[in-house]
Amino acid sequence: MFLRLSSAFAAIWLSAVPALAETPVTYTDNGRALFSFSVPDFWAVRTGGPREIEDTELGDPRAVARVMGVRPVTDDTVWIGFVSPAGVASIDGGLRYLQDIDKFLVKSPVVSDTVSTRIGGLPAQVIRGTGTREGRGVNFTATVIDLPRDRVAVAVAVLRDGADPAYVDDLNAVFDSFQAAR
Repeated sequence: MFLRLSSAFAAIWLSAVPALAETPVTYTDNGRALFSFSVPDFWAVRTGGPREIEDTELGDPRAVARVMGVRPVTDDTVWIGFVSPAGVASIDGGLRYLQDIDKFLVKSPVVSDTVSTRIGGLPAQVIRGTGTREGRGVNFTATVIDLPRDRVAVAVAVLRDGADPAYVDDLNAVFDSFQAAR
């Protein structure tokens, strides 16, 4: 199952998938729209404002931008989260941001693939790999999308071992619908 799921997940964001997502959602910061995407039917959106979390190794607080999380209503084996951290203006900055928060997302990450691509017509860097989260094996994809006006969108998608591989189509549909605000 792991190899089949891993192979299916490796195709995320690079394959042509028909749009399945139906409900538009816009990520804003201080009243300004930054980007939007469509949420698949029967998926829930959860948002939270900026906050600080404590770095368990260093003991110092880390700022985390407003998080917008999306997951199936009846299944917690898959989710995707979006942030647009203030002060992060480039893909390289977004990759550094991911290094700062990676220990809160996936433990023992092993990167299997890094690809430069375009999402919503914008330059993007996609990192795929495996690791653990809450003691269970996961496949993850971390993406940094270069937005206009010196901002980035950072997205992390996680599928736990045993997740239905059909969720990859829903995740692809989210990225197929991604649009920067004008």
